[in-house]
Amino acid sequence: QVQLVESGGGLVQPGGSLRLSCAASRSIFVIKTMGWYRQAPGKERELVASITSGGSTNYADSVKGRFTISRDNAKKTVYLQMNSLNPEDTAVYYCNAELQSNHGGGRSWGQGTQVTVSS
Repeated sequence: QVQLVESGGGLVQPGGSLRLSCAASRSIFVIKTMGWYRQAPGKERELVASITSGGSTNYADSVKGRFTISRDNAKKTVYLQMNSLNPEDTAVYYCNAELQSNHGGGRSWGQGTQVTVSS
């Protein structure tokens, strides 16, 4: 199990930038994968970006070239840098973590943070 605390959501104008943070209660070394999901009104929750313990990243096609996921092992934190935001990026963003199987496995979710892109 791992507890996740999110921050950084808010209101931003189109074309602007925002950085989301997700702090984990466990070392990132025992976490298999950390990622960001989002869910907009009337839409299904979708994977935005993920990063593995080995550093491999994955992005949704809709955010490639605009969003960057990264991590700080010492701070046990994963970040989502969002640039060139547009109204279609408006959603509740959720942090997710999956533990390594030899540390019990399982998934944890953050409480979600609202990102609103509007003029």
